[in-house]
Amino acid sequence: MQLHPGRALARASRAIVTGLVALVILFEEWGWEPLQRLAARFFRLPLLRWIEAAIAALPPRAALAVFLLPTLLLLPVKVAALWLVGSGHALLGALSIVGAKVIGTALVARLFALTRPALLRLAWFARWYGRWTAWKEALLARVRASAIWRTARAIKRSAQRRWARWRAALFGS
Repeated sequence: MQLHPGRALARASRAIVTGLVALVILFEEWGWEPLQRLAARFFRLPLLRWIEAAIAALPPRAALAVFLLPTLLLLPVKVAALWLVGSGHALLGALSIVGAKVIGTALVARLFALTRPALLRLAWFARWYGRWTAWKEALLARVRASAIWRTARAIKRSAQRRWARWRAALFGS
């Protein structure tokens, strides 16, 4: 049985988009928790601890505004980075974008940890967050079940074992 060309194109497009979204989600997943922990350490400073407590105590709508704030604050940085790229400073522009992404992810991850209880009191947010979480987990399950993922995990585990043996031989620990 032959697929209709339109259906084949739609299936291929969906596979490409799903693959790209999976990559973005995986990068976010790998960076989200470590960056959130790093930001939490930064927020242990006395003044920042007070700010963190105030954020955690916000009502739902204010929590939403605070959660969206990093996106607005980093937008000028990203525009400036694009200007740098357009002005012939591609490396500096790319480094600015990567830096903004890392800092933004750390800040958003920490803010989400602080505001999630308040945000989940918004009915629409709770509904969409539940759908997003279920969709993301299903996508990650498919990615983790793939041969590429399993092979990459095996390579990573092998490299970690070699690294541990090398460190033990070199440093005796």
